[in-house]
Amino acid sequence: MTELEHYIASYLGIGKFDELVQIVSFFKLSTIKKGEYFLKTGKNCDKLSFIKSGFLRIFAASEKEEVTQWIAGKGYFVTDLSSFIFDNPARWTIQALADSELYTISSEDYKKVGTIVSKWHELEKQFIVRCFTLVEDRIFTHLSMTAEERYHYFFEHNKELFNQVPLQYIASMLGMSPETLSRMRRK
Repeated sequence: MTELEHYIASYLGIGKFDELVQIVSFFKLSTIKKGEYFLKTGKNCDKLSFIKSGFLRIFAASEKEEVTQWIAGKGYFVTDLSSFIFDNPARWTIQALADSELYTISSEDYKKVGTIVSKWHELEKQFIVRCFTLVEDRIFTHLSMTAEERYHYFFEHNKELFNQVPLQYIASMLGMSPETLSRMRRK
């Protein structure tokens, strides 16, 4: 079983191997170099990717600053979900922070999966609920934890990011200044 098959099987709870093979057959392996864009704000997002290796930063930019929404690494899916599903302009920019390998499915092929895999709509609902749950968890940590507690929680669950991703992006994602993050790391 390939890494992608294993992840999709465990993430979506697919038991039938033939359905799993059908779903995975729509994903194509591609690479994106450090600094290249997966998506820019205002464009339509016509793809969903599973990260095999590397890191992609999801962020919004204003005239004053960039705010990092998430840093996705190996084992995560990446897209602008609203743009991908509803075909509207993307709210987020997604950029590679390292050379990355992605398994990508186009929105056209994503729609085809629903006609081929009988339980797809149930599986898709499960996928979107997992995405929503991750967002709920992030909101809860921002509302219920101090900055120091958020840092410790994030560090315990994402240690690999701290040596591979610029700290100002992590600070932004945690809702703090780079200086505050540096002080906490020194403790």
